[in-house]
Amino acid sequence: MKIHRFLPVRLLVFLSLAYIAIVGGTTSCVSPQSIIYFQGDTASISRAKIQQSYVPVIESNDMLSIVVGSLNQEANAIFNSANEYATTSTSYGSGSSSGRQPFGYLVDRDGNIELPLVGKIKVEGLTTPIAADTIRGRLQMYLKEPSVNIKNINFKVSVLGEVNRPAVYVVPDEKITLPEILSLAGDLTIYGRRNNVMIIREEKGERQYARVDLTSRKIFESPFYYMHKNDVIYVEPIKAKMNTTDRAVQLAPLFVSMVTALALLIYRLRL
Repeated sequence: MKIHRFLPVRLLVFLSLAYIAIVGGTTSCVSPQSIIYFQGDTASISRAKIQQSYVPVIESNDMLSIVVGSLNQEANAIFNSANEYATTSTSYGSGSSSGRQPFGYLVDRDGNIELPLVGKIKVEGLTTPIAADTIRGRLQMYLKEPSVNIKNINFKVSVLGEVNRPAVYVVPDEKITLPEILSLAGDLTIYGRRNNVMIIREEKGERQYARVDLTSRKIFESPFYYMHKNDVIYVEPIKAKMNTTDRAVQLAPLFVSMVTALALLIYRLRL
């Protein structure tokens, strides 16, 4: 029996193309409307008033970095010793551990921090600038022309799911929007569902689950446009990816069996 020498190659190519066609056929096409952000009118310039903003306030269990400055460097060191760097953290704009986080001053359950010499100071419910002014007033008894800078060093947002760099991001300036944090995470992948992004928020003993649509300009009016401390963002995959993955996993054993059977057939025919 004479076998055409190109037959095995042709069969392998046919089976490979068939496998790709079967798997690819299960994938739904992704329409442009499902991946374009902030859709609305097509005018070259349009305007909308900013209807809401977010001003974070200090809460119990916050960790504050408090840096004190004055003309007396030795006295400054007494207050700044709590800011010694010891542990690592995820830096702003990066999904990797690339910085060191200070211990800082912990806000206790009653909303107070305790400073050397000064004692307890109530800071819960205050913004960091107002808290800095409050502490500055108390320090004038001990320091000449004191300056105080406060940052909340555990203001972080978690980004999960179909993004290019899922991670926990620490926000040093305590203010960031949903598009900005997604930009830090490398944007959504092509398989990310843009019209149904979940945001989980815990505040005042309550957990909220919200869904936002990044393809609509109404996102700018949402109370979830500005991120709050400890928000969690989850981007779920579109059905096309789930279907493709499932189908590929299901058909892989069949494809392997077909190739194995073909190899055995070729071997026997050549005997």
